[in-house]
Amino acid sequence: MTTINDTAQYEEKGISSEQIEGQLRSFETGFPYLKLKAAASTENGILALGEAEQERYIALWQDYKKQGHHITKFVPASGAASRMFKDMFAFLEADYDAPTTDFERRFFAEIRRFAFYPALDDACRVNEGEGVEALIEKGDYKAVVRNMLEGEGLGYGQLPKGLLQFHSYETQARTPLEEHLVEAALYASSQGVADVHFTVSHEHRALFEALVARILPEYEARYGVKYHVSFSEQKPSTDTIAVNPDNTPFRTDDGRLLFRPGGHGALIQNLSDLDSEVVFIKNIDNVVPDRLKGDTVTWKQVIAGVLVDLQAKAFSFLRLLDSGRYSHQQVLDIVRFVRHELCTDIPGLKDMEDADLVICLRKKLNRPMRVCGVVRNEGEPGGGPFLAYNPDGSVSLQILESSQIDKGNAEYVRMFTEGTHFNPVDLVCAIRDYKGCPFDLPKYVDPATGFISQKSKNGRELKALELPGLWNGAMSDWSTVFVEVPLSTFNPVKTVNDLLREQHQ
Repeated sequence: MTTINDTAQYEEKGISSEQIEGQLRSFETGFPYLKLKAAASTENGILALGEAEQERYIALWQDYKKQGHHITKFVPASGAASRMFKDMFAFLEADYDAPTTDFERRFFAEIRRFAFYPALDDACRVNEGEGVEALIEKGDYKAVVRNMLEGEGLGYGQLPKGLLQFHSYETQARTPLEEHLVEAALYASSQGVADVHFTVSHEHRALFEALVARILPEYEARYGVKYHVSFSEQKPSTDTIAVNPDNTPFRTDDGRLLFRPGGHGALIQNLSDLDSEVVFIKNIDNVVPDRLKGDTVTWKQVIAGVLVDLQAKAFSFLRLLDSGRYSHQQVLDIVRFVRHELCTDIPGLKDMEDADLVICLRKKLNRPMRVCGVVRNEGEPGGGPFLAYNPDGSVSLQILESSQIDKGNAEYVRMFTEGTHFNPVDLVCAIRDYKGCPFDLPKYVDPATGFISQKSKNGRELKALELPGLWNGAMSDWSTVFVEVPLSTFNPVKTVNDLLREQHQ
């Protein structure tokens, strides 16, 4: 039963009672699995570009940048990095004091190779009266870990990845935030301006802002650009209600409803709020030192060139349809473009009257567009590129997570496990229409692609509702194109020991 206090909570968050009712229905009914046609491959839906094609697309992107378009680099950077340190938190709580697991042994054996080692050594000297080496020598390993994770030291267990020192240079250690600023200058600046937007959690926003204020003059001078750095947070209106195992609303001890962040899919609203034409999206932890940035810069320009090339063609076709002066052959050219270059199959086209055919083609042309880099599957975790059926019966390219695939369908499981490529979250997006107006991106979300997860609060079980993910369900009704990019462009940091990989040294 809804109470007056419940209604006040809805209003405080900017959520309507109809939205709450819809979320509660989703808990009752669950979400349908997606219907798949095939895993995408270089023979079916993924572009594998030769050297000459790469050069052509880079040139197209360079020309586009010179025209003064508004380009933004969008970096999801929310949340603490606690999962990155789960092995070291476990070591602190273990009933042994010396490193025992392979993970722990490697951490301490190679501790000097971490970019944050000098800062950690300083913290140990202040708090313990001895440096890291001395503490290790006398067997006080846990003191070292406490100074890395806890607030009186570096506080890395509570900080977001974007603020951790990832890479060592001769005169400094850089955070992922700084590496993204460098990338923006190298491939996403336009007429001397590099626009970078970070989505952050409220509790960490002041720390991000302070770091940017301190370092920006140095990076502007070094790279010859003017940075425009902005921040946003997940909106309270995108939170979702939590329920008990029996699907009744979960209430806290004081009787209030429990709302939870709706997952990274909630960021589609933050993306929609940007006043940009082209937006690059890449995760906060997928960065490398300067010596390895060459492939990243090259392939970001390649996929951006593919995007602006396809966009220019789509815009030209839309203006032709607007004119009303087109031949049957020109309509067939548009059909071929939608089918072969935008990789979208529409059922029943040959049976449509010309007027209905034009309406259908216009809808597929006049929508947000994204080009996604995908890499060869070599065992890294992640969603995959598929040809999937849409609610309107069409088939298009989609990024799917494992939770969207019916594990009871052996053919679908085979497609997922034998897929040749996976999604490293490497996107470039066009978010304005052919008249220069911004798309209302939430209108292109497939609401049936969320999922339900099992969580707990103060020892009580609950069910949480995750909104359609940013690069899968939230972008379901976009035009999507996949381009094969080298694995060297994908270097995530999931655990602290990943920073010991050659790609981060």
